[in-house]
Amino acid sequence: MNKKFFKVADHVFCVEACDELLSQMSNYEPFEVDFCDACCEKPVFSLAVHEAVAPEFTEDTRQEDEGQSIVCGRTAEGLPVFDFWLLDKSTGVLVCEKDFKHAVLFLGEKCDGAAITGMRQFALNNAIMVLYALATAGLDTALFHAACVSYKGLGYLFLGKSGTGKSTHARLWLKYIEGTELFNDDNPVVRLFEKDGKKVAVAYGSPWSGKTPCYKNVKFELGGFVLLSQAPFNKISPLKGVSAYAAIMPGISGMRWDKKIADGLHLTQNGLASNVPIWYLECLPDEEAAKLCCQTIAREIQ
Repeated sequence: MNKKFFKVADHVFCVEACDELLSQMSNYEPFEVDFCDACCEKPVFSLAVHEAVAPEFTEDTRQEDEGQSIVCGRTAEGLPVFDFWLLDKSTGVLVCEKDFKHAVLFLGEKCDGAAITGMRQFALNNAIMVLYALATAGLDTALFHAACVSYKGLGYLFLGKSGTGKSTHARLWLKYIEGTELFNDDNPVVRLFEKDGKKVAVAYGSPWSGKTPCYKNVKFELGGFVLLSQAPFNKISPLKGVSAYAAIMPGISGMRWDKKIADGLHLTQNGLASNVPIWYLECLPDEEAAKLCCQTIAREIQ
C-alpha cells in the first residue's frame, strides 16, 4: 500500500491503495501534489482502499442514473455507507467515519481480469468524488453536476436535468463563440471566498468529467450559472431570490438528508444565489441559443 496526495479546488486529500490501482488514476494526474506540498495543508479527507469484503449494512435510500446507482445506508455502528453499482453489479462499498474525514473503500476479494479492473476503477473514482463532496460541504464548497466553459477570463456553468443538453450547449459555445474553452463537462467544483468585503465565487476543473475526458487543473472567477430547458424557441431571463436559489439546488451533489451536510450546502448555495448572476435559458440546440446566451452574459459583465 502506498499513498498519493491530490489537490482539487485547493483542497488536499489522500488516497492509500496498492500500486496497481494508484497507477490507473490517470484522470487525477493533473491534480497530484508531492508529499512535502501536501504536508503544508491538512487533508480534508483520507481514503484507504482494501481488497476485502465490506461489512454488512442497512440500506436507507438509493440514487439511480443511466445504468449507475448508489445505495446509501449505515453499518450497525451507524457509519455512513455508499455501495456503487454499475450494470446491476456492486463494484465497491465505501464506509465513512461520521465526519467524512476518513473512509475505507472495500473492493471485495482480489480478482484479475480487465472487467474487474474497470469495475474497481469505477468504484474508486466514485468513492473519491462522493467523499470529496461530503467532506467539503461545510467549507464553502460545492461539487456541481454541470458542463462549464471559460470565456473572457470568467467561468460559466450550464445546469439542467440529465438529457437537457448541458454538454450540447457547451459544444455550441466552443463552435460558435470565439475564445471559449471547455474546462469540465460534468463535475466542476465551485468555492466561495471573501474578497474586499464581498463574496466571490470561483469555478475549478476537477478529475471527474463524465463521458467527455476533460481533466484540467484550472480555475476561473465564476461569471454565472445558466439553467437550461429544452424549448421550441430561444429565450433567456435572469433569476433572482428564491428562483435563483431553487435553480442551482438540483445541480449540487450532497447528502441532503444529513443535517450537517445540508446546512453546509445551504450556506454555500445561498451565498452563490445572492452573489452570482443566474439565468434561465429556454432553448433549441442551435447556434442562435449559444449566441443569445453569450450576448446576454456579455452585457451583464460589462
